[in-house]
Amino acid sequence: MTDKRSAGLLLFRRHGGGADGDGPGVEVLLGHMGGPYWQHKEARAWSIPKGEYGPDEHPRDAARREFTEEIGLPAPDGPYVPLGEVRQSNGKLVTVWAVEADLDPALMVPGTFTLEWPPGSGRTAQFPELDRVAWCTPEVARTRLNTAQVAFVERLLAHLHG
Repeated sequence: MTDKRSAGLLLFRRHGGGADGDGPGVEVLLGHMGGPYWQHKEARAWSIPKGEYGPDEHPRDAARREFTEEIGLPAPDGPYVPLGEVRQSNGKLVTVWAVEADLDPALMVPGTFTLEWPPGSGRTAQFPELDRVAWCTPEVARTRLNTAQVAFVERLLAHLHG
């Protein structure tokens, strides 16, 4: 089990009636993971914008910082709704807050990471951390998100409809 921790922000917005049984229309902002491994995948290849943090950083501060790094736009102001933690299959513990905000995906300027590609070639290349973001209904989010992160969408819906 890893001791790595990540924190993130799940943006949501409301609009007219929802057609998927989730009450008033709610959409969540998800990011498609960047890099060559994910480029042709859709199912389980999306994530809540998040990133790792160390022991000296408060998770909510890390969530705001990572949102800005991954999306290239300032994190929206709160109020922040704590959605708790989940442990992903890789062992990483992820903490997420929801915040109601609207964002135009076309304005995204992603952060990048360096990776040896192709593996074993000795060549490195830059790839976006997230190659795109999109607003998704909860129904779509359930199929796109990393499996463990689906719990955050369910918790958000329970908060909004409970």
